[in-house]
Amino acid sequence: MNSDALALARRLAELDQKETAQQAYTLVLQQSDGSDPAAEMEAASYIFFSEGEYQTAYTTFVSLYNRGYYQAELMDLMMQAFYLPNVEAQQKCYQENCELLGGYPYLFCKDFLPFDSLPILFFPFNDKGYIPFFKTQNRFGEYIDFNDPVIDRNFFHDLENPILAEDVFSQYQLEYLNDNVRKSEWVARENHIYLHYTDWNTFCAYLSCLQFSRLLPQQKFVFLVEKEIAQYPIDFAERFGIDYSRNRVRPFSYQEVTRLIWHTQLATHNGGDFFNEIFHNHPNLLTMESVMFHELSQKIKTAKKELRRQAGKTQKGMMARLTDKDMLVSLLLGREDACAGLDYKARIVPAVFFQPHFPNMLYHIMLAGKKGVSTLYSEQYESIRESPIFQNFKYIKTFTPMRRITTSYAASVRFMYAQAQMDQGREGGETFKVVSDVVSERIQNRSFMIDPQDRLYRDSVLVRFEDGKLNPTATFTSLAGFLDIPYTESMTYCSGRDGLNPESLEGNVRGFDLATVYRTYDEYANDEERAFLEYFLRDAYEEYGYDFHYYKGEPVDEQWIREKIARFTCIDGYIMRTYGRILEHRRDGKTGEPLEEEDIRQRCAAVIIPEKEKRFNLACRLLAGLSFVNRQGQPLRMMKKLELDPALLEQPLYH
Repeated sequence: MNSDALALARRLAELDQKETAQQAYTLVLQQSDGSDPAAEMEAASYIFFSEGEYQTAYTTFVSLYNRGYYQAELMDLMMQAFYLPNVEAQQKCYQENCELLGGYPYLFCKDFLPFDSLPILFFPFNDKGYIPFFKTQNRFGEYIDFNDPVIDRNFFHDLENPILAEDVFSQYQLEYLNDNVRKSEWVARENHIYLHYTDWNTFCAYLSCLQFSRLLPQQKFVFLVEKEIAQYPIDFAERFGIDYSRNRVRPFSYQEVTRLIWHTQLATHNGGDFFNEIFHNHPNLLTMESVMFHELSQKIKTAKKELRRQAGKTQKGMMARLTDKDMLVSLLLGREDACAGLDYKARIVPAVFFQPHFPNMLYHIMLAGKKGVSTLYSEQYESIRESPIFQNFKYIKTFTPMRRITTSYAASVRFMYAQAQMDQGREGGETFKVVSDVVSERIQNRSFMIDPQDRLYRDSVLVRFEDGKLNPTATFTSLAGFLDIPYTESMTYCSGRDGLNPESLEGNVRGFDLATVYRTYDEYANDEERAFLEYFLRDAYEEYGYDFHYYKGEPVDEQWIREKIARFTCIDGYIMRTYGRILEHRRDGKTGEPLEEEDIRQRCAAVIIPEKEKRFNLACRLLAGLSFVNRQGQPLRMMKKLELDPALLEQPLYH
């Protein structure tokens, strides 16, 4: 504990400098090592009673209580300040749930506890969540948001039998099950969702916060408590006289589909087509091969407009309610390739597997006002975030493929140069392309850093391209588990609308060919460029398990940056070469004659000068630190890496 900070805070409080005293006491708590609980109590109490940031005080009170300090005083304070003002709403919720479940045919235990006897008290922490207090253990638990949009288990790993899940206490996950498991009548077989709760008293306690009113009308759930698990699965024909096999399987409708698997584009040439080929033909997915996002958005917009034009007066209201998500699902349900492997009798509704594509994912690093701290902006990502397609999916799982950055970089240069050559063979100089400064683009592209509160990335994982190639069983078993789909035979091979092992681009390898793992594309990147990328993306290398191959661990300063940039002969060469070919088709503004060779050479050299300066300025900014924040100033974090089961590894992990 810093005694100077504590003394300063006390003095500011004496002088009635409330805001600065609150800041000083907050610093006391930040510097606390737990050795002076009295100082923590003093600081938290001042912040709380002076109406400062109450969550800071709240967190400290909980910590002190769990460590055994001031328990009587703190429990009285917590009860008066947080629990009792909100208990009436919890009592009402509990009573409503007990009434609903008391009349529900598939909950067989009806001995609900009196509210005052519940073993868990839920103390509101903010507008979204609670801190539970476990009476028998005399301790507070971790923060709970019952609507946190995360599916934390593989509910749908086995679709041979009805869904069985244990101790589901998430409102979001209960609604997810209700929305994605089809009614027994619709699949012509027993298809209830069996919820097993291992402790009746605990189940009762959560009824004070969960909302079952929306979940019970369709009677999809069967509640099994403690030893009732032995009843799974129930023969409904024998026990209740309900024979679902007499029904006909009902086709999927666009309204049913609420789940999106977003396959993101981290940058260019990260193996996205390979992942599309793995998920194509999956029995529980509506799939679409990589598609340019702006083209799809325009197609949906045009289709909606045409549907509204054709609709009669009686259909106008229905057309108005048709969302972009509905249009995308309808489009996929009508495409043979999107439904190639679809199991129309499946227990669950298919998810949409979607990889919206852009010519490139461009990020810009901007200063956040504090030295060494920056924000990230991407026009492409903003178009995704603001898209009504994404906004209208209730459930979103996100995964991002990553390929070794230096390999992906060189492959991008190779592709850009090939495209430029192809365009320069066409008529009309205005269509010519120049290889862009891929180095600057890549050191700014930190799309693996996410805002934990961003809904599109709240439930996300990063998967390495090399793992998918070298250890496909381990990788795709784990990825299927994260995405909450079964790991099926269709995920053991590559396929697409053109059949098995399609060629994504002319000259690309097919299927599980390992050539793209070990290629370095030396013709399109030199060691200085690759060392530069490794250093300024070193946090990604370390987080995701890539060894440095080009950066040798030497100290980095402005001189190092200047020397490296001066030797970027490979990327600079491609920029100048493609720009030079454009100039070959231009004429002198005064004479009307084609440009002289020396003039072209000088103009090309001049093009590189601002690129070098831009690289230098970017690198100096990153040299100050790799700290990034969201718009509210909260830190971004690295996307979680997909972890593989060591028992399923076929080859050593790639480094």
